[in-house]
This record gives sequence, C-alpha cells and structure tokens, in this order.
Amino acid sequence: MTDRSGAEASTGVWDELTGQAEAIAIFRAAASDSSPTDAPISGSSMTHSWLITGPPGSGRSNLAYAFATALLSPGDPAGDEATRRQVAARTHPDLGVLATEGVIIKMDDVRQLVASSQFSPSVSRYRVMIIEDADRMAERTSNVLLKALEEPPPRTVWILCAPSEADLIPTIRSRVRSVRLRVPAIDEVAELIASRDGVDLATATRAAREAQSHIGMAHRLATNEQARERRQQTLDIALGLRSVSDAVIAAAQLLELAGEDAKAITEERDAEERDSALRSLGIEPGGTIPPALRAQLRSLEEDQKRRATRSLRDGLDRIMVDLQSLYRDILMLQLGAPVEPINLAIEGRLRTASTASTSATTVATMDAIAEARTRIEGNVSPALALEAMLISAVR
Repeated sequence: MTDRSGAEASTGVWDELTGQAEAIAIFRAAASDSSPTDAPISGSSMTHSWLITGPPGSGRSNLAYAFATALLSPGDPAGDEATRRQVAARTHPDLGVLATEGVIIKMDDVRQLVASSQFSPSVSRYRVMIIEDADRMAERTSNVLLKALEEPPPRTVWILCAPSEADLIPTIRSRVRSVRLRVPAIDEVAELIASRDGVDLATATRAAREAQSHIGMAHRLATNEQARERRQQTLDIALGLRSVSDAVIAAAQLLELAGEDAKAITEERDAEERDSALRSLGIEPGGTIPPALRAQLRSLEEDQKRRATRSLRDGLDRIMVDLQSLYRDILMLQLGAPVEPINLAIEGRLRTASTASTSATTVATMDAIAEARTRIEGNVSPALALEAMLISAVR
C-alpha cells in the first residue's frame, strides 16, 4: 500500500497507522537512533519525552504504542513479533501505561507510574512510559509528573497523548517534543477499515464519512449494526423537532440512547472482568465470596462505575458530534457551499430541513450544541443540558 505522496507504505509495527506519514517518519527516525545504550538520550532524532497531539480518532494512542514497540524491540525498529504481542497485551516488562477509564487521572496513579519510571530497562534499550489522555490530569497531578520529565533516568522515554498542547500546563509543554497528527482523509480511513475489519469498501466509506475520519468510531459504525441504528435515531429525533414539548421529550430520548450506547460498550467487559477476578481468587461461578475477598471485588465494582460514568459522557459527546454534523450539513446547503454532506445517506431530508430555517438559526443551533458539550463536561445535569440545547434548536 502507498500513501498519498506515492511513497511506499511503512511495514511492520507501523502498518495500521493511516494518514500520518509525516509523524511516522519522525518516530521511525527516533526509534532507529543508534546511540550507545548506556548514553543519555540526546540528538535531533531522539529525546526523552514526547507529546502526541491530534483530534479524537486521529490515532494518538495507536502511534504511541507503535513507537513504544519500535523502541522496545531488540535491534528491530519495525518491531519484532514477540514485542508487538507484549505491548498489545500491555505486559512488556519495560512498558508502563496509564490509561484512565474515569473522568480524571488520579494523582496516586501518576505517582506510581513516576516511581516505576526510575527502574532501568530489564530487556530492552529503553523503559517506555505512556500516558493516554494526559489532558485528564488536574494541575496538581501534572506537577507530580513534571519532576520526572525534568530529571528523567538516562534510558526512560515518556510518551504523552492529548488533543492539543493547550490541554497541558506550560511547564510540561516546555519539556516535551510535540508531534501533531492531522485528520486522516475519509478514503484513507475507509481503506484501513475495509482491509483490517473485512467489511466492504462502500460500508467502510460511509462509516468513515459519518465518523468524520475518527478511526475508532468508523470501526464501530462499520462493524456494529446497533451503533449505526442509534446514530440514525439521533438524527431522526433532531429532524423531527417541532415544538418545545418535542424538545423535552427528545432530550429524554437522547439521554436514553447515550445510556444504551454506554451499556453496550461496558456491559460485556464488566462481566468478563468480574469472571476473571473470581477465577483469580479461586471462586467458582455462582460460589459464595468469602468476606475477606469482598473488598477486592468492591474495588473492581467502583472502577467499573467510574468507567460507566465516563462511557456515558462519551456517549453523550458522540451524540453531540453527530448533531453538529447534521446541522453543519444543513448550513452548507443553506449557504450553497459545494461540499459533500457528512450525512450523505439522508441528503434528501437535509435539503428539506435546509429550507425550513435560515442559516442564522442553524448557526445558533450549532452554538447551543457546543454550549451543551461544555456544560456536560462541567458536570451540569445531562438532561438539563440536552433540554436547553434542543429548546434552542426549536426556537
């Protein structure tokens, strides 16, 4: 496969990264740095701390783990198979990972990762520490990490992932090398989904378009019929709004859809985690849990509740993004812009909706959606935020 510039596509660990040729070139050069293993990290190619930024779905964490695999593979910057499997399972002895499933990253978790970063590599050239969603660190938590970035051990490499540099405090930004990812093209994402997930190119292309090149969401839309149905329901609800009472009812419906989406994502995983925990504790399915072991299961249940809270917020945000795409399409039609709709499959309905309002009211609706996203992120009741947003859309 070749990229858009006609260059031969990368091989090995970089295979499933799409649309990021420039960033891949930077990380491949760094991973190929042949500095002595007992020397401090230096030079123009390699540095001890990195920040990968880019919009949601651009592949920040995928690139971080590909780079980690290349760094941890003995003498093979393309990544040897054994190391790939260990990194994929997060079991490599020289890899530390912090990937929160809660709303924020806890300070104690960062402290533990910083402490483990002080160990020397056991089997590889480097010890690699990855923090996904580094933007979820509060300022006090970020300051715990700052010390480790200021005075890292010679062979420890930090890789942080965040939507933008502005999401991190200035003192951390000044101590990392930042690599910005771009939004992949729709056809690039479609080709990846079609080849990797075994779906036809037409389905993959529609999924990539409706996901707005978000690779993870494109995968889900292409492979999960229920996810496609929930997205269509979201658009149907918005297009059916006629009155304030419709808006109040619609808010409840959207909240229910987000809950169903979150449940679909977390329910199966929760059950698998509980069964695994019981097996590790030597308890048969359906068996009585000894009082001494209940605290461990309660801790698991609390983690799952935190993940459910984040999953619901993520589900609500996906709904907002889909609604933004709907009104963006309507606005483009109202302005006569020569661009292809994101929701191409319902173009006829979009044209009808575009004649029922003005571009000014559509812009006001998009502003209301953006405000609702901000409110929900600020812990405003989702039901109230959705109601206010939809009432604004009706008016």
